[in-house]
Amino acid sequence: MSTISFIGHAQLFDIPISEEDTLRGGRRAERWCYDVHYYDLDIEINPTTQEIAGKCAIHFSMEESSSKMQIDLFANMRIDHIEWEGKNMPYQRLSDAVFIEFDTPLQGGTSHVITIYYQGQPRIAKFPPWDGGFTWSSDAQGKHWVGVSCQEIGASLWWPTKEDLADEPDSMRMHYTVPEGLICVGNGRDEGMNKPSPGKTRFNWFVSYPINNYNVTLNIADYVHFDDVYTAEDGTSMPLDYYVLKENEEKARIQFEQVKPMLKCYEQFLGKYPFWNDGYALVETPYLGMEHQGAIAYGNQYKTGYLGLDRSGMQLDFDYIIIHETGHEWWGNSVSCQDLADMWIHESFCTYSEAIYVECLYGYDAALVYANALRNTVGNTEAMAGTYGLNRPGSSDMYVKGMLFLNTLRHVVANDELWWKMIKDMSDSEFKIRNTNYDEVVDYFSKKTGLDLTPVFRQYVRMPAIPKLELNYKVKGKKLKLKYRWVTDVKDFNMPIDILIDGKSMRIFPTTKWKKLKQASSGDNVILVDKQKFYVRITTN
Repeated sequence: MSTISFIGHAQLFDIPISEEDTLRGGRRAERWCYDVHYYDLDIEINPTTQEIAGKCAIHFSMEESSSKMQIDLFANMRIDHIEWEGKNMPYQRLSDAVFIEFDTPLQGGTSHVITIYYQGQPRIAKFPPWDGGFTWSSDAQGKHWVGVSCQEIGASLWWPTKEDLADEPDSMRMHYTVPEGLICVGNGRDEGMNKPSPGKTRFNWFVSYPINNYNVTLNIADYVHFDDVYTAEDGTSMPLDYYVLKENEEKARIQFEQVKPMLKCYEQFLGKYPFWNDGYALVETPYLGMEHQGAIAYGNQYKTGYLGLDRSGMQLDFDYIIIHETGHEWWGNSVSCQDLADMWIHESFCTYSEAIYVECLYGYDAALVYANALRNTVGNTEAMAGTYGLNRPGSSDMYVKGMLFLNTLRHVVANDELWWKMIKDMSDSEFKIRNTNYDEVVDYFSKKTGLDLTPVFRQYVRMPAIPKLELNYKVKGKKLKLKYRWVTDVKDFNMPIDILIDGKSMRIFPTTKWKKLKQASSGDNVILVDKQKFYVRITTN
């Protein structure tokens, strides 16, 4: 998700656990008993009344036998009926959860289709994309302009789904019927349109890859469409599709010229665009942006930086939303977490991809400056990781602090050839188009580096504070005597760090116990830590 780094979202850690939390985020048997393979969503959108109505067919197989299954749909959305094998199924609603009951258990290994017919006025986003819901707006000509964003709150605010990040469908179709004269853009491949009735147009879209349910989108406006082609290093080509308001076409054609060089940089460092067969699209939206897979929401008003603000202070001229939200195609949409608590995987690696882009274009030194530009906005009062099983993400520090952590980790590894191989292998092969979690990521980096990085990850990701390096030194004759240690929440914390003594660089290996170093002194007795390479606190006495 796009973020204003100096504005954090509300912290949820002190809010008591409710039944709604466990229903939405819990590892419940009614959810885990089945595996979704395919959704077929078919709805009509009425922008005038701000209503939607239609059906969603859920194709699934039973992982284990059960007579009850849970789907999710916000309580304000009315269910007309639920159909299974020609029967209307009984169900119970509890908060935003729907429990479907079968006379006899569905047996493990069997496949089924449940179709939910529903309607209602979906939740309106008050502050999109951070506050999830629909945005009902209009363009300069007064024509309808509609979008949806629902990363943290969940897709079930507007369509029936299994609200579980760990269970992505293998593919999905979307059929959106809108008033004639408007265009509706969804994810993936355009399968054409038809006229279901006078005055209405039905747009059909197909996603051929697994997709997070919060990435499923619709965008309605009087769009103009133009396109381009990106050619990868292997010589294959992918269509680039752009949907913008008609009054912005000229600006968009200039602004979106950034896309091809950006994709080239990301391909170099992260691997080929992961959803190649579905193509890449930018769609102008009435809100700032969102990483909707293959149909990225763009609302940066054709400005550089972040709505015209150069947060890096480096006078860079690229469009932040294009760069950041496209980075999510690798981090979040391809490499996906299994629980909202690990949303830091999406946001930390994606924000770090901004620094990768800067390094690709401007070099290593510029990337260091970029990674550290917003370090003073990090709160370090809540952990980047959230609470498992409760649909709760961690702190918004996961953006800037996450980038700083990965920049630190790079310099702990101190082997750029290995570092870039790990990053590319992670995004392009070992974690590509699959769901993962904290433990797997820590294990991956530890095995690849040959270092036990568990304490390092635990301190930066699961603890609020960053490590503090205490330095205590004195000079006796021509000898500098230095004592040093880490002060951290993690008892067994150890992490190497580079220091400068009288201008000479050396690597020390502090732990949480005092260590000593005797060093010849030139008399200047200046001890420094390169804070552009390591995100730590320093105390010296």
